[in-house]
Amino acid sequence: METEKVIGIGEILWDVFPDGKKTLGGAPANFAYHVSNFGFDSYTISAIGKDDLGKEILSVFHHKKLLTKGIEIIDYPTGTVHIQLDNAGIPVYDITSNVAWDYISFSPILHDLAKQAKAGCFGSLAQRTEVSRTTITQFLKAMPSNSYKIFDINLRGTFYTPEIIEKGLKQCNILKINKEELNWIIQTWKLPINEQDACSILLKQYDLCVLILTCGTDGSYVFSSNETSFLETPQVNVIDTVGAGDSFTAAFCAALLKGKDMFESHRFAVDVSAFVCSQQGAMPELPAELKNRLSI
Repeated sequence: METEKVIGIGEILWDVFPDGKKTLGGAPANFAYHVSNFGFDSYTISAIGKDDLGKEILSVFHHKKLLTKGIEIIDYPTGTVHIQLDNAGIPVYDITSNVAWDYISFSPILHDLAKQAKAGCFGSLAQRTEVSRTTITQFLKAMPSNSYKIFDINLRGTFYTPEIIEKGLKQCNILKINKEELNWIIQTWKLPINEQDACSILLKQYDLCVLILTCGTDGSYVFSSNETSFLETPQVNVIDTVGAGDSFTAAFCAALLKGKDMFESHRFAVDVSAFVCSQQGAMPELPAELKNRLSI
């Protein structure tokens, strides 16, 4: 039986920390990495440069046994983002512009992957240029009608507009959003200040099957048209939160695809993201207990 394909499409880059240490990152790549732990063929669709940083990305992918079919090598530098951690371990990003993932082209390879995808995750950052924005739109259109199209907003810097966010809301059927991003939407669209009321409106207005709201240490919600799940955030020794939201999205998506209900999927996502917060970097090795839990 063919393994189901799950896609993360958008930016791939190096997270560079104050001490000079760098780890592979970018929300779509983080998402694809975590999904790969749960028995899926997961692809990162992006672009890298013909430079040493690009070669190093391919080396890390091969080491982690990740698929590289969707990664294009082009004449732009590989993406980087310089990260400062505040006193609570929350990352602050300085993202390099005019890099390879700004110029992802829609190739026949991408079209084939789109047609086979059971789920695809995209955000707003990679849509800061028209080239990658157009490719993401074409990819989503080519995906099967019964697939999960997950919009993990990821507002970064000044690299988004209300128009880009609204288009993403119309293109997805699952929305993943954090508290700060929801507050931005509430202010921009003049929605009710109450977060649950605002989520209810977004769920109905954009015909979403699921809306995920993460609130950091204040817990997380998952809403559907007729059910709401809330779980507290487990207390762990936080090393950094880089990639934690992406691991949450990946674990929730994987659980849904494995036939788990909304509540089971939420519990699994919370547990995976809590573990990631206790490790350094966005792609830590997951313990066997988490890797195997969806098989039970």
